[in-house]
Amino acid sequence: MKLFSLQGSVGSHSIYCWQKTLGNYLASTNGENTVNIYDRHGNLVKDIDLPGAVTGLGWDKDGDILSIITDKSHIIFLWDANSQRTFQVDSSLRDPLTFLAWSKTGSLLAIGTAKGNLLIYDHRTSRKIPILGKHTKRITCGSWSKGGLLALGSDDKTFSITNADGDTVKQETVREIPSDIQFSEMKMDERSKVGEDTVSLVLAKKSLFLYNMSDPTNPIELAFQNKYGNIIDYKWFGDGYILIGFSNGYFIVISTHMKEIGQELYQQRDHKDRLSSIDINDSIDMAASAGDNSIRVHMASDMKEVTSIITLDEERSVDRISWTDDGQLLAVSTPKGNLHVFLTRLPILGDSHNTRIAFLTSLLEVTIQDSVNGEQPVTVPIEIEPTLVGLGRTTSPLL
Repeated sequence: MKLFSLQGSVGSHSIYCWQKTLGNYLASTNGENTVNIYDRHGNLVKDIDLPGAVTGLGWDKDGDILSIITDKSHIIFLWDANSQRTFQVDSSLRDPLTFLAWSKTGSLLAIGTAKGNLLIYDHRTSRKIPILGKHTKRITCGSWSKGGLLALGSDDKTFSITNADGDTVKQETVREIPSDIQFSEMKMDERSKVGEDTVSLVLAKKSLFLYNMSDPTNPIELAFQNKYGNIIDYKWFGDGYILIGFSNGYFIVISTHMKEIGQELYQQRDHKDRLSSIDINDSIDMAASAGDNSIRVHMASDMKEVTSIITLDEERSVDRISWTDDGQLLAVSTPKGNLHVFLTRLPILGDSHNTRIAFLTSLLEVTIQDSVNGEQPVTVPIEIEPTLVGLGRTTSPLL
């Protein structure tokens, strides 16, 4: 069910992100030096004018703070979702800001620059740790581990692992410029004592590189069939599994268990011409792929099962997809800069009285029905999402 569409809201680069945890806000930029913040019904809540094009956009782990960086300023812009006020923090870095990432567990924000410098900013204490020369060229990607380590990839063909104080724990050279660096945990016979100990990254859009900190002398590089095309995206899920999407419409599932490494556990061609994005949501056990002008939703625990197909008849192609953390809403951007939001899971809310029942049929709609007496269903529009539905002797539900 489509909830709303926003025309021209994300520009051609599809920069947008859902508020973490709650999913009440959707932040996007259309490439015109502005970030727009919408509520989950498509209403504009705030627009933030900026001095340049957005190069980074992200929410902290609780969804309280939205951070924004641009190519024309050394200022970090912070929007507080609770007070709906905007604050500015001077990064003290004088070269263009290119990357940001919030910690998975704390209040730390990492900022990378075009010359390879790094800032670790603690939003709770306002402490700033600048690290000059972390890399020799532009920092392009990065990810925090749950244990508080920061992995960064750079145009200098290296990746680094840094602790929360800015100290370099590891730095390794790879044969190509790394992209889409992530932290996770490989599937082992015994659980790692350090938790997320594996850095994964893409090389030249063709191979997936796995670096296990517990076995640093034996990194693994996985190459794939040429017919798949380039790697578009990948997601870790479950017990050490990885879903990988390819440009020619294919996606595959692999395991990181050493006994299964390099084997394709599942392969599917979801889209005839082009796959542009994948996403996975553990909370609802769903995986989705976007390509051509449609989205196909699978059961993550059984990829063979397609639960729904969403076709955008008004669009020639789709670009990027992203779920809210709870899996209720799925956003789809397009090359035209449009953004469409679909309801993929409706909260189960309802009540009954005698032979009548009232139940939620959309986020802002309740239906009252009496099938026993053959009455026509009545839909009641509401202004605020309910957390409880009650039905008494009258025909109107209590929300």
